[in-house]
Amino acid sequence: MILSREDSSYELYDYNPSVAAAAIFVLLFLATTACHVYQLARAHAWYFICFILGGIFEIIGYIARAEAHNNTSNVTIFTIHTLFILLAPPLYASTLYMALSRMIFYLDKEDLSIVPTRWLTVIFVAGDIVSFLIQGAGGVIMTHTTTDPSARTTGQNVIIAGLVIQLIFFSVFFIVAAAFHYRIHRSPSGKSISSCIATDGWFHATWETTLLALYVASAMILVRSVDRLVEYASAGATERDGYLGRHEAFAYVFDALPMWLGMVFMAVWHPSRVLLFNRKVYQMDTAFNEEGNDVQMSKIFLG
Repeated sequence: MILSREDSSYELYDYNPSVAAAAIFVLLFLATTACHVYQLARAHAWYFICFILGGIFEIIGYIARAEAHNNTSNVTIFTIHTLFILLAPPLYASTLYMALSRMIFYLDKEDLSIVPTRWLTVIFVAGDIVSFLIQGAGGVIMTHTTTDPSARTTGQNVIIAGLVIQLIFFSVFFIVAAAFHYRIHRSPSGKSISSCIATDGWFHATWETTLLALYVASAMILVRSVDRLVEYASAGATERDGYLGRHEAFAYVFDALPMWLGMVFMAVWHPSRVLLFNRKVYQMDTAFNEEGNDVQMSKIFLG
């Protein structure tokens, strides 16, 4: 059954969403997204476009969540809130994948990556796209069949499948990043030894602090993804939502807050602060094209 825009006979939430909490995170995501827009424009860091889109998705999602206060039967608002907040993390993840690839090129140690650098971004972003599409499909099924328990369960199961794919790729990404980090300490390059420091901004930035920021942002996405996985998996046939889904606080502690902190870390230790003047990074498209890769693919994935 597809509901109309307003159906007062069915409550879509197990609580009345808080306007104050949603408004706070709208402002927080506005601030961090604006910061990332500035950094993209300043450094021409086009590979951060998806990261910025993730921030915009969060803003739209939490505006809709605020609108749901005292309006918990509006299907349109529920759909916007659910889909935009659900789909923001895969957008963040795609940028983290691209940032690691560029960092490896910057350090002149492509041979230390356990995944060939020419395929690293393509493989992980492809997995991210699959996860994004599956979660989006599950979200559409779930939000447009809100009064049909079996269809809602189907939507939740599809979302779970997308989250599992995301967790698998992200776990492998963690392993690839950690393995490279370990190997470059054992076999450093000239650039890793010199530890060139970017002094602009509030904090010094080196390749290693940037890599640590990638770890933190990745960990925040993992926390959020595990939370969502547990939330949807704990919803039974007789219960619309599991324990996490019935308590609004969890949505902010394990979803909104980790995503915002990930944006903060990537803003403070933005990869462009280290990569900005590295000519090799800006020649990556040329190198990839000479290897026979598609020109447009390199432009999309590598910035």
